[in-house]
Amino acid sequence: MTPPIAPLRPASTEGLGITLRILSTLAFAAMGLCVKALGDTVPLGQVVFFRSAGALLPLVLFLWWRGEWPRGLATSRPFGHVARCVMGATAMFTSFAAIRLLPLAEATMLSYLAPIMLVLLAWALLGERPNARRIGGVALGLAGAAVFCLPAFAGVLPDAGGLGVFFGLVTAVLTAGALVQVRRLTLLGEGAGAIAFWFAMVSALGGLLTLPWGWVWPGAAGMALLIATGLAGGLAHILMTLSFSHADASALAPFEYLSVLWAVALGFAFFAEVPGLAFLLAGPLILLGAFVARPGRRP
Repeated sequence: MTPPIAPLRPASTEGLGITLRILSTLAFAAMGLCVKALGDTVPLGQVVFFRSAGALLPLVLFLWWRGEWPRGLATSRPFGHVARCVMGATAMFTSFAAIRLLPLAEATMLSYLAPIMLVLLAWALLGERPNARRIGGVALGLAGAAVFCLPAFAGVLPDAGGLGVFFGLVTAVLTAGALVQVRRLTLLGEGAGAIAFWFAMVSALGGLLTLPWGWVWPGAAGMALLIATGLAGGLAHILMTLSFSHADASALAPFEYLSVLWAVALGFAFFAEVPGLAFLLAGPLILLGAFVARPGRRP
């Protein structure tokens, strides 16, 4: 999940910030719903293109509203952006593949392994020393991943389920790597608007490069879902950004995990998906581990 753009102003109304954060989780879940509803009818690269290109419009309007367009896109670290964008764009491909192959709730839950992987990568690559709380969060998250993944790789789930779990795990690692690079860019003075914009541009280009492998004309309903995927993703990031301008991160953190509940509800309502035992056992461990280990928490 991409970090929010820098807040507009100091915290003001906490209740409004929480409301915006809840709406952002709903928008993220709606994006996943659109990807799931498209199924295999539209090539994956085409979905990635519309997700990224569609998000550019609300992002550009938001940066213009903040007075950061176009000067906020300047960068002195182009190769740093390339590394961040390649990992992030690849993570988008694997994330959407996981959504196609797994129930919506399970694919969403696996994405919360990213904060746990981030702690490990920050320790290995940035020399950050995790405190006891974060080490405990990593242990909880990895235990949850083991509980969830073992049935898939032991052949209990269909082949597609095991492949979906694999894509979910790869997504978590790539997302964590992208976030490490975002942290590096931020420390070097790169603006969050530039980071978000160039990520969307590179992801759209990555999706466009799959055109020779065969895109399709999805019809009115499919096109509406493609456009909605991009708009929902862009709106989710803007709502998340605005929420941090009205409330502290510590106040908003618990509401981030509503995405899983939305995914459970939407998966059941639209696809008759009922979470399995592995999800019920692993979900609390992974979510608690992600909450405890998440960056930004104080010792």
